[in-house]
Amino acid sequence: MKKLFGIKSSTVDFYKTAKKEKNYSFGKWLHGYIYGRWIYLYIGIGTGEHFISRAFAPLTRLIVSLFQPEKSTHAKTTSSIADHYHGKVVSLDGAKQFVNINKKIEIRDLEKIIPYPCARDIVMKNPDHIVVMECPCRSSKPNPCLPLDVCLVIGDPFASFILEHHPGKTRRITALEAENILEQAHQRNNVHHAFFKEEMIGRFYAICNCCSCCCGAINAMKNGTPMLAPSGYRVRKTDACVGCGLCVDACQFDALEFVGTELEVNDKCMGCGTCVSVCHKHALVLERDSSNGEPLEIKELMMKVEEEIAFAKLGEKMRQRTESR
Repeated sequence: MKKLFGIKSSTVDFYKTAKKEKNYSFGKWLHGYIYGRWIYLYIGIGTGEHFISRAFAPLTRLIVSLFQPEKSTHAKTTSSIADHYHGKVVSLDGAKQFVNINKKIEIRDLEKIIPYPCARDIVMKNPDHIVVMECPCRSSKPNPCLPLDVCLVIGDPFASFILEHHPGKTRRITALEAENILEQAHQRNNVHHAFFKEEMIGRFYAICNCCSCCCGAINAMKNGTPMLAPSGYRVRKTDACVGCGLCVDACQFDALEFVGTELEVNDKCMGCGTCVSVCHKHALVLERDSSNGEPLEIKELMMKVEEEIAFAKLGEKMRQRTESR
């Protein structure tokens, strides 16, 4: 990769891409650059695992506060960091759809699917550029779950940026290799999350395969910070359940529990489907549940955008014909 005046080409591309966006300040870009450039330090401090966050706790809180969203003029309290940095639970099939996008994509303002006030666009050029990186959350742990290389950065400018700035912890892979990583993660009962961040130009940038042992977002959820949006599905137990408990062990969100001898699904269910996969009796069913949001299914969204574009073009042709008469 070439450099421009000593600056890495991916940094230039990241800046040029960000500059085209309205209401995206240099400060946000700088935050995004720091996040991507020193992501292992950033996540390590953010999760409290890095020694800096323990040894210099007051300084760490000050630094974190500088990157917190400003206080709203209409609210008395500062908005949650989850409003600006969050993930969406997706199924294995939904995650696979992301690594098989074969053309430039632009889908804006997915409010019903990504229920946060910021960072809810999917805009990618070169979506076939896929980079696998060592998970920053796992890497920050003294005894992490393995393997480490489970995070998929998809599309530019982010894939090239991460690859160029972290050559020792990343590698470019094919869509087939990415699918294999997703399938293996699913077999380990990991949850697939599509991550969005306001400072990453307010966009989707990665699919992470998460476990509750290591994932900062899952642990933030358990501590009351709603960093993850449910998939749009919910698990339902059927009469075929024999109470073996395999699903309870597989769930990363503590959404399955025994009340006496009866298995119950509680309100923590995020609709990830890991429990369904481990049930040998097929006693658990994943069903659409509108109270759990709308699913993020990229193929369906792309088809809707293409239909809207085709309809708009048809309307324009009809208008031109009418005017020419």
